[in-house]
Amino acid sequence: MPNKTKIFLISFLAFILLVVSGCGCRQTAEKYRVDLEVWGVLDDSDAYAEIFKNYRDINPNVGNIIYKKQRIETYKKDLVDALASGKGPDIFLIHNTWLAEFSNKISAAPKEILTEQKFRKDFADVCANDFIADGAIYAVPLSVDSLALYYNKDLFNAAGITAPPKTWEEFVILAEKLTKINNQGGITQSGAALGTAYNINRSTDILNLLMLQNGVQMRDERGQIDFGRDGNAVKALDFYTQFAKAGSSSYSWNPVTHYSIDAFSEGSLAMMLNYSWQMDVIKSKAPKLNFTVAEIPQVFPGAPVNYANYWAFAVANNKTIEADPKNKTTPVSNDIRITEAWKLLTYLTTKAEMPIVAPASSTMAVNKPIDLNFDPAGKYLEITKQPAARKDLIEKQKNDVDLNIFAKGNLTAKSWKQIDAAATEFVFAEMIDQVNKGAATVADALQAAGERLTRAEAK
Repeated sequence: MPNKTKIFLISFLAFILLVVSGCGCRQTAEKYRVDLEVWGVLDDSDAYAEIFKNYRDINPNVGNIIYKKQRIETYKKDLVDALASGKGPDIFLIHNTWLAEFSNKISAAPKEILTEQKFRKDFADVCANDFIADGAIYAVPLSVDSLALYYNKDLFNAAGITAPPKTWEEFVILAEKLTKINNQGGITQSGAALGTAYNINRSTDILNLLMLQNGVQMRDERGQIDFGRDGNAVKALDFYTQFAKAGSSSYSWNPVTHYSIDAFSEGSLAMMLNYSWQMDVIKSKAPKLNFTVAEIPQVFPGAPVNYANYWAFAVANNKTIEADPKNKTTPVSNDIRITEAWKLLTYLTTKAEMPIVAPASSTMAVNKPIDLNFDPAGKYLEITKQPAARKDLIEKQKNDVDLNIFAKGNLTAKSWKQIDAAATEFVFAEMIDQVNKGAATVADALQAAGERLTRAEAK
């Protein structure tokens, strides 16, 4: 028979070489088979079933790929405990604010598998800010989510409003126009869900957004918390809390208003800021609600800034690997396990490059050719309906009716490095609440919050 050719993707050149060389480890001359356990929190196993099957067909060194969905309420603790036991997952999701907390528990991508240049080329800029440290890549995302403006079209139409606001100045005007207050001072219709901490979904993210849009330097050149005395931070917090200040012309929300998601679903809230995952929640709660989303208002429209909230896959840096009791085979080394885990993540998340052609007589260890028409990340997004992390897929989603606003927002999304994400969220919420209660001025609340976070990070 004449020689046939097999098509491989250049992004897997490292994968092929590693398969042949045995990863450069002591087990180079031995055939091996490694099982990989993957933990997630948002998706069911069907989001990955076809992808993992295809990968096992391609890579003979990977056996079972077991996906386990975890309870998000206890995920962080369960994950830390599992990793400490040495019997946790090989691959797991971390939030984009968790890198500092997990840096000693995860292994960076081997440079022969995924380079910084490739990562920065493929993914939205915020991903590099969140998951690259000292030139090393610690996690890779399939999806990024950023804030959008949800608004009730019926309430807009009734008020004679033809378009959503593009700036915060316009937002304030529309919020005032859309807010209705009865004779007893109660809010019967809210123009906007801003101002408080505990009955607004992702209130602290919205405050982070306003601070970043106003150019607040969250940390100084030494990496220390630096927003406490920043005049732009005062401006951001003052703007946010004015919506919960009775007597203010912007008053449209208070601590006893229904939770923002519920109020919007009930039709008593005109505008709120939130992420794409709330789209299905609202449709489920209120199937007939006439709403849509728009780009978030900006402080400086010529230099738009959004805020990101998302997850990415990382690889455990250590795990107890036991021999298969049936086959009595020698367990693979930890280095091989890490390498195989990162090869899977590279296949799962990154963009395929130009093909290379290898002769069928090659000794390259593969089960079958890679399907050029199958994009794992694209398949995942098709199933889950989430906004993309990869730039080429963001470009495709610009034509998606439901996701285009969120996808475009990912290109301008930012974040900042948090050493203790839970502490940051707690302190920010209390800071808002202190201002709401009149227990502190905006400036004093900010300074106190900065000092509290500095102490928390020093522990």
